[in-house]
Amino acid sequence: MTATRILALVAIIILTGTDGTPAAQNAAMKVAVKRKPTDSQWQYYETRTVGDLAGFRLATNNPPLDQYGGVVGTPEEATGFFRTQRMDSRWWLIDPLGHRFIHLGVCSVSVGKSDMDREALQKRFTGEERWARETNALLHEYGFNGTGAWTATDLLRSCTRPPVYTQTWSFMGAFGRAKKLARQESGHLGYPGQCIPVFHPEFEAFCDRYAEQLARTRSDPYLLGHFSDNELPLGSNVLDQSLKLDANNPDLRPGYEAARTWLAQRRGPSAKPQDITDADRSAFLGYVCERYFRLTTQAIRRHDPNHLCLGPRLYGGSLRAPAVLQAAGKYLDVVAINYYGAWTPDRQLMAMWARESGKPFLITEWYAKGMDSGLPNNTGAGWTVPTQKDRGAFYQNFTLGLLECPDCVGWHWFKYRDNNPLDLSTDPSNRDSNKGIVNWQFEPYAPLLEAMKQVNTKVYQLVEYFNAP
Repeated sequence: MTATRILALVAIIILTGTDGTPAAQNAAMKVAVKRKPTDSQWQYYETRTVGDLAGFRLATNNPPLDQYGGVVGTPEEATGFFRTQRMDSRWWLIDPLGHRFIHLGVCSVSVGKSDMDREALQKRFTGEERWARETNALLHEYGFNGTGAWTATDLLRSCTRPPVYTQTWSFMGAFGRAKKLARQESGHLGYPGQCIPVFHPEFEAFCDRYAEQLARTRSDPYLLGHFSDNELPLGSNVLDQSLKLDANNPDLRPGYEAARTWLAQRRGPSAKPQDITDADRSAFLGYVCERYFRLTTQAIRRHDPNHLCLGPRLYGGSLRAPAVLQAAGKYLDVVAINYYGAWTPDRQLMAMWARESGKPFLITEWYAKGMDSGLPNNTGAGWTVPTQKDRGAFYQNFTLGLLECPDCVGWHWFKYRDNNPLDLSTDPSNRDSNKGIVNWQFEPYAPLLEAMKQVNTKVYQLVEYFNAP
């Protein structure tokens, strides 16, 4: 074998690893990444970890924390519930005792609903009570202080020192289903023409009735706040689509008439769809969002004035629409954002969210999937990486970028547990992918969790580090 061929073979081994999986070109600086496992090539993304922070010491003692996970120090005003406050050019959550708080959560912390889920639960924990105790302990051990959407809050709330939790509601979704205007799509609901029926004359009264159930937890100090819906279609073309709704359908006519009246008032009675400009589209999108945020927020606050309004977990194109953020900022306390498609958070985009809304934001979905999990990882919007160690590196890289932003008050990893790929009762978007911090048999992914712990337990020191001149 010639020297040239030997060097070529060595290069292949370095880039792919002896087991055929890609190895990082520089383990300390880059991680192999794919958007989908079917992509032909791995891309190598620069990845910053806690160990790369010059002058930051992981060995320092952690600051004392209160029962909620807030950092003990000179307290601000304590209201008995969570609130927001901007201090020294940085947004904070303030916990019920008046201490600064960053919400570090995991979504979908639950035992599941299917027979397969129950079988795995019994095998590992023998029942829900033990699952709740051990899962609560697992979250605290690795520095998480809370939970995100779709969590079994009643089970965990019964634990000693429970996690700070959020409530997930479906104001628009429940109304749409009641009117047969909503259909299940992968990961969220869809609507006719992707237009939410926010102008329906019955929606306002429905919101008030629906919000009555929020009163049950209005006095709970461990509740952070309420999500009003999940991933609503708030696209830039909602004006065009509204004008295409079936005016003969009594449940769609209000949306059509609202768009037609709005356009006539803005552009004159002779305005036609072909006359619509991007400025018109943006303004009407803001008009739709303002009505949604106003009606849902006033209903929430009527029945629960104590907890934060977090909105419908914005996603996709709405994250680049200033009109959506402007409307959200008028009514929400914190803007919840499901953030995909970024290996490192976009500083300019995050600055836009804060500038246009005037409020802090909370990242409520993001993740990466490991190919060493044994799952095919075909579904879902998150990145694909070779190993659990790489998932941990992504966690550190992403959260360090969030902590550098003075407007971020926390994040929720998606999610707690992988789905069993044989369980066809699950949402197709979650069926066969490694998104969890534990596998479908409730076994923890140790390399991922250890990397998470390095950030989570040092989160307040990291804020100080990034705040320093």
